[in-house]
Amino acid sequence: MSLVSGRGHYEQVLTAVRAARTSVWIATANLKELLVEDTRASSRARGRFHSVLDVFATLAGQGVELRILHAGPPSGPFRSSFDRRPTLVRGGLELRQCPRVHLKTVLVDGRLCYLGSANWTGAGLGAKGEGRRNFELGMLTDDCDLIDQVQALYEHIWRGAACRGCKLRESGCEAPIDVVIGTAIARPRKPVAKPTTSATAKPGAKTAARSPRKALAKPPAVRSA
Repeated sequence: MSLVSGRGHYEQVLTAVRAARTSVWIATANLKELLVEDTRASSRARGRFHSVLDVFATLAGQGVELRILHAGPPSGPFRSSFDRRPTLVRGGLELRQCPRVHLKTVLVDGRLCYLGSANWTGAGLGAKGEGRRNFELGMLTDDCDLIDQVQALYEHIWRGAACRGCKLRESGCEAPIDVVIGTAIARPRKPVAKPTTSATAKPGAKTAARSPRKALAKPPAVRSA
């Protein structure tokens, strides 16, 4: 286990992501476009920066499973960058949104875990210059028991297991994960009393007006869940 701070997030966490072979699972409250140094061998690439989504597109092409669990909507630049990469749009990068997510973690290949304060943003992961990046602190570990616990919580949220009893379901969540992925359990409806007719209503009696049911918000068009 090692402590990570400041620029160390960029140097250690992103280096581990680039070297992923089977999976990268990310949880973040905020999700923004992230520019990273281009490490490709081409001389034209040296010293330049490009979107981390280029890295993801390469990993997706190698069969690496990519997930991002996030709380807030992705930023406009992230959405635009995502939409320009067909490999990711077709399922190479899966996004699911839950407004209660505040954990920040990066799990690589089920063997390395970052846990800390940094969101998946340039300021959080130390990609910005000195004097502009956030003050962040976290740890990197390869402890199997700890990683198993983090992955279990991540998977619990990811598959919508926490959605049914969530208190934000009706008020603060536009598209519950279990609805988006089609695993929601239908709630039993209360029987609705038939309205009285002119033949059976008593003189002067008022019929109760039924309020319309609140429509369930449709999932957003972007692959963000």
